[in-house]
Amino acid sequence: MATSGALPVSALASLDFALDRASPVPLYHQLAQQLEAAIEGGALPPGNLLGNEIDLSNRLGLSRPTVRQAIQSLVDKGLLIRRRGVGTQVVHRQVKRPLELSSLYDDLEAAGQQPATHVLRNEAVPATDDVAAALGVPEGTEVVVLERLRLTHGLPVAFLCNYLPAALLTADTLRLESTGLYRMMRAAGVSLHSAHQTVGARSASPEEAALLDERPGAALLTMRRTAYDVTGRAVEYGTHIYRASRYAFDFQLLVRG
Repeated sequence: MATSGALPVSALASLDFALDRASPVPLYHQLAQQLEAAIEGGALPPGNLLGNEIDLSNRLGLSRPTVRQAIQSLVDKGLLIRRRGVGTQVVHRQVKRPLELSSLYDDLEAAGQQPATHVLRNEAVPATDDVAAALGVPEGTEVVVLERLRLTHGLPVAFLCNYLPAALLTADTLRLESTGLYRMMRAAGVSLHSAHQTVGARSASPEEAALLDERPGAALLTMRRTAYDVTGRAVEYGTHIYRASRYAFDFQLLVRG
């Protein structure tokens, strides 16, 4: 995965960390608040490295446990990430996606999140009972399964598994890595109309954690979606997982009556 260079000493040194040692507010919390403000305000740009705890401790005149606790609180918020062999890195803002029938690729691209896709699987398989039920075809009917890892700014954000009727379109792997699935469907003449979608949450398995660069047991958002075209035909069944530290669903509720 792509990483950027270490943050120059001058970038941190130029920040005004006003730590009040006489305050009842713990120093780690003061430091975390000011680092968070610097990240949100753009003074500490996404993708850059903060350096190790020893360097930060020396620069700020704080103990290593204090710096470690401040960093961990921002890791827990999804603003920083610890990467083995790389260091502590500022990550991009959490992706907030509207609950509507849209492509994750298109949403990320529109939000300036620099989406990228690694296609992990693209093959025809017999439909299992749950896939067959979702697509409205007999069990064992040939369908195409697509498994993709979606990244933003070089960091994984979601694992997408989609099932399509075999005759729907030619799911070219190279095109899937450069554009969104719904964009390909529209280009093939598929007119999307509606979808049934269920959102949930669970903990990451060791395999999922490794795939998404998370720790085992980390919070994941889940989504199941069946999409239909204008004739009412089911054209896609998807089961997706998202890193809760980097992704959220965003929607508006209207009051009736």
